[in-house]
Amino acid sequence: MYQLNDLLHLMARLRDPQHGCPWDLQQDYASIVPHTLEEAYEVADAIESGDFEHLPGELGDLLFQVVYYSQLAKEEGRFEFDAVVDGITRKLLRRHPHVFPDGDLYGSPELPRLDEAAIKVRWEEIKAEERAEKAAAPEQLSLLDDVPSALPALSRAAKLQKRTAQVGFDWPDALPVVDKVREELGEVLEAMSENDPDAISEEIGDLLFVTVNLARHLKVDPENALRAANQKFERRFRFIEQALRESGRPIEDCDLETLDALWGEAKKAEKTPTCG
Repeated sequence: MYQLNDLLHLMARLRDPQHGCPWDLQQDYASIVPHTLEEAYEVADAIESGDFEHLPGELGDLLFQVVYYSQLAKEEGRFEFDAVVDGITRKLLRRHPHVFPDGDLYGSPELPRLDEAAIKVRWEEIKAEERAEKAAAPEQLSLLDDVPSALPALSRAAKLQKRTAQVGFDWPDALPVVDKVREELGEVLEAMSENDPDAISEEIGDLLFVTVNLARHLKVDPENALRAANQKFERRFRFIEQALRESGRPIEDCDLETLDALWGEAKKAEKTPTCG
């Protein structure tokens, strides 16, 4: 069975200037990013669908992305894969003093551990220390410095809100957020009445942002909730397509009333228990 060192060797061969793969030789950090994001989502899809048979392959594709960046960095003399492993190991040791109280990876597991409250306090202290270490100018340090800008927008909104909530910049519970959702929806309607495209875009953004806040207060992950809604929409629309296919009617020839009726049938089908 191949090991990690074999994968590192393979990557180096792919990037060999004389005998490597022409496509791989053309790549750089930026060109690989879309593939990294796609592979991460394919891992998530495999887990959500319970496709554990193919999960090792998807995880391998994601691991290959890390190996790829590391090879590019090695060629430029920046760092190697070992530095990636060392960095994440040190970070996790530092972030888990309740598991490694003496900071020793191979230390005794019998040493005294922190209680849950102390773990939470220490976690926030550690995160603050790490943000301070990353800041080029400490006087400009922000709570939001390490919230990645490349995150999906819903996930980033939730992280921004969670971070500012740590210092009290937050609603006390969900009900005031519901009022804010209504307020933002009213502003969308106002922008629509004025037929102002820029204002409509801005107000839609505000509405989405506060909806994420409502989801956070209700302990719902907005990214997962929207993914589930997408899947539900796709499932029901496929039902419509199949029903029309069986009746020999082109979907393009159907009016909205017909399609909406089939949508209702799709919803009923989901609620009808099946035998077996």
